Parts: sequence; C-alpha cells; structure tokens
Amino acid sequence: VKIENTSAPVKSVGNSTTTPKDMETDEDVKIVLYILAESVAARLRENGFRCRTVEISLRDKDLYHFSKQVKLKNASNITKEIAEAGYRLYKESYRLPADEYEKRQLSPELFQKPLRSIGIRGTDLVTDYFWEQLDLFTDPSFREKQMKMDEAVDVIRRRFGFYSIQRGLMYRDRILSACDAKADHTVHPHGYFG
Repeated sequence: VKIENTSAPVKSVGNSTTTPKDMETDEDVKIVLYILAESVAARLRENGFRCRTVEISLRDKDLYHFSKQVKLKNASNITKEIAEAGYRLYKESYRLPADEYEKRQLSPELFQKPLRSIGIRGTDLVTDYFWEQLDLFTDPSFREKQMKMDEAVDVIRRRFGFYSIQRGLMYRDRILSACDAKADHTVHPHGYFG
C-alpha cells in the first residue's frame, strides 16, 4: 500500500470585494457571493485543489466585521456547492430586511445594517487525488456533471472572456455583477504592509 500526500501546498483560496453600492437585500448578497465563489472555484480547479471548508466574511457599512465557516460533506471545487455553502452561512448569521412590510412587522433591532464588503474562501485544501467515502444519498454522477459543466465554463471564459457566459442571476443587478472577480483581484505578497 502506497500512502499519497493529498494535502495542498497552500492553506486557502479566497476572494473578497467591496461593492460599488450597499447590499440591501438577500438577492444582492447572493449575486456577489456567486461571483466570488466562481473565482474561488475556478482557481481551485486551475491548481488541482478542492476545499473541505468554506468561510465567509462580512462587513457592514459601519465597518462591523465578522466571519463564519462550515465544513462541507465532501471536498469540492464545484462553484454551486461553494456558493450555496457560503449563502447558507450568510442566512444563518445575518438578516437584512427583505421589504418594507417585513420592516414594519418586526422589531428593527432584529435587522443588521446593509453590507458593503463580502468575501468567501475555501480552506482545508486537498488535491484532486484525495479519496473520500461518499454517503448513501450523494449522487456521484450528478456531482461529476456539475464538475464538467464548471470546467466547460472555464474553457469558454478563457477563450472568449469572462462576460461571454454568465449566470442568469447576474442579470438582476448589473452594477453588483459588473466585476470579473478572478481577473480583477489584487494579490499582495506576505510581506505587504500597505
């Protein structure tokens, strides 16, 4: 029996952004989380990694900041799985007023302020050679189709540019979705102190 090292040489892959306007609804947050998750998942696939934990960080317009993380059932580099895990964390941790009716019905202290900055990252990385046992209710063929679909999107974007293929969700708010998070990110070396 040969034991392979399946741990990744880096600790995490992530991306965050300060949005051009406040995120005031859950849909606004979902749009930005999907954009960021697309860039994180694409970079994971590009380097042959998968993450076992997803972490989000949120900052409101008054600069109050917090982060949360969740362990995934299976190591993943699938955009949808990473984005949905991040969105679930957001929904469990933060509450924006959905509409005026809800604001009037519930006490104002139950709601937090609109968000201005959001980030998502995959941690606890392993290589694509990491073997794990799937549970009885996980459909491996469905996950395989999602991986192939993400890889096809990567190829199209490499050939024709980021905006050549977009999720329908991105067309709901053109201001929030007008960024190529993977290409526009800034990488700072470890010794950078600003």
